[in-house]
Amino acid sequence: MVEVLDSPSLLLRGMAGSRMPIAVAHGEGRAEFLSASDLGKSLVAMRFVDNHGKQTETYPLNPNGSPAGITGLTTPDGRFTIVMPHPERVFRTVQMSWAPDSAGEDSPWMQMFYNARQWVD
Repeated sequence: MVEVLDSPSLLLRGMAGSRMPIAVAHGEGRAEFLSASDLGKSLVAMRFVDNHGKQTETYPLNPNGSPAGITGLTTPDGRFTIVMPHPERVFRTVQMSWAPDSAGEDSPWMQMFYNARQWVD
């Protein structure tokens, strides 16, 4: 599961605080930083969390062991966002590992694609 953090990311606009399941295809994509100060300068947009909502570095909750659970970064202007997991694989509710019975056809990840379209328009 991941948590979307408050960031300037255009793709993740309005999603801060969301904790959602997401597809992970492999254990690659580990974030590495030369120093703790480099980590502190990064604009973290998304991180792996455990079932209590705490950032985790523990496998399998964080499949690649990225420090502080980091799995998404963005630029200061929010125009570029990189993520390791695959939200494009869970844009429909039926593709998610779990969803409430009241969920509609679109999963919460679809908001990311609506945000991209809105920015382009």
